[in-house]
Order: sequence, then C-alpha cells, then structure tokens
Amino acid sequence: MDPKSVPELKRLANHVRQHVVQMVHDGGSGHPGGSLSAVDFTVALYGAHLKFDPKDAKWPERDRVFWSKGHVAPLIYAINHEAGYVDEGALCTLRHLGSPLQGHPAADKCPYLEVSGGSLGQGLSIAVGTAMGLRMDGSDARVYCVMGDGEQNEGQIWEAAMAAAHYRLDNLCAVLDLNGLQIDGYTADVMNIAPIAEKYRAFNWNVIELDGHDMEQCVDAFEQANNHKGAPSVLIAKTIKGKGVSFMEDVAGWHGKCPSDEELEIALKELREEAASL
Repeated sequence: MDPKSVPELKRLANHVRQHVVQMVHDGGSGHPGGSLSAVDFTVALYGAHLKFDPKDAKWPERDRVFWSKGHVAPLIYAINHEAGYVDEGALCTLRHLGSPLQGHPAADKCPYLEVSGGSLGQGLSIAVGTAMGLRMDGSDARVYCVMGDGEQNEGQIWEAAMAAAHYRLDNLCAVLDLNGLQIDGYTADVMNIAPIAEKYRAFNWNVIELDGHDMEQCVDAFEQANNHKGAPSVLIAKTIKGKGVSFMEDVAGWHGKCPSDEELEIALKELREEAASL
C-alpha cells in the first residue's frame, strides 16, 4: 500500500463517523458506541485491502465480509455507502419503516451483505463454512469476520474457532473489536474474556494484537494476516467504545442510544474540528 493513502484513510474514517452519529440521530435509535469503535479498522480493510466491485455486489471473485456484531448497522451502511453500494440520500432512513437500512442488517434488502445479522456469536461459524467452500472451489477470495468482545461469551464462537484452526483456513481473518464494553457494562464484569489473545493462540490461530485506532497499524495488521499461511488469523484490535465523540467514549450507555439534537451538534462539531486537522 502507498503510505500516502494513510492520511486519506484517516479522513475517510472521520467522514464515516460523522455519518454514523447523523444516522443514529435521524433514525431515532441505533448503536453508535460499537459502530464508532470499529470505524478505523473497517476503513483500513475496505480502503486498503478488500477486493470488491462497486458495480457488482455479488462479483464471484469478491472477498467476503461477515458482520457478526450486526448491531453496528450504522457503520455497515456508512462503509458500504463509501464502497458505492448505498446512496447517500438513503442514509437518513436508518430504521425507518420500509427502508432497506434496518436496525440490524437484512441481506434480502441489501445485496452487498453476505448474510443477515443480529444474533451474536453466529458470524464466525458462517465465515468458517464460507472459507472452506471457497477453498474447495479453488477461489483466492478471502473471508473477513468482524466480531465484538461481548459475543466472545458465546460458545459457538469457540466451536467455530476450533474448526477454523483444524482445517487450517488461512483464507480467513477475524477481527475482534476489543472495546471492553457490552450492553450491560464492562466485559470484565459481565463475563471476563481475558486473556483473549492467549485463548486464540491456544486454539492455534495466528494472533495479531494492535491499536485499533492507529490507521497504519490497522493496514499493516491486515497485510500480515493476508500473508500468513497454514492457520486462520485474528486481529485483536484494542479500541474505545464511542471513539471520536468525547461524551460517548468508554460509556456503556452509548451502546444503543440516540443522540439528542444538542448532542448531535456537539458530536459533529468535534468530528469536523478533527477533520480540519487531518
């Protein structure tokens, strides 16, 4: 990747964050906290590594992205807008009756989605099956799965993790958004998942730990994962829930909450000030 593109990715991440807070406000509900924490590595993936065709969402040679943490629908729609699949005018219809942009992603309404999302813990299993199928077909397409840290509580995650390592699925890369919070509070209090990196290593995964808000680290981590052979990779991205909006950062209450008119104004002001410095 041309290093000059890193500043462009940072500006894109800021733009996506503005979309997220605006969409949740316009929709009257939604999940801003986990959407904002996952922005930077998502932008790094889509902007520097992902193979896709903006004119054909079902291009057979595309890389596949599975959103196991499907409640980050605002981020999903915002990044797919930037990818060319969602009209900007549609973003303000989040969660509106009749809109394809539902509160949890619906694949029958959005052809750029591989699968509907919402039930936590299921995405990795689907990604594992897809990676196996692509390998059997001789495809060089890669499979990515974005997970939350709260859903590591689900036993199905670990069944999938064991299978992925057993079948040496090096075309699979999971990304764990380690923001430390879930809907009921800190993950360490609800169901402690630490030490999570050691757990994945024990399951024979290639583990890459990174600062999930450092764009250069994010770009490089995906590169490392793509080049690793013989085992699936997991990027454990340390992040801050609500990143980019001061009053949302590291606050469990912003897991699923709509900003008021005044809060939206403050959030956008902060993000636009940051944009001016990039």
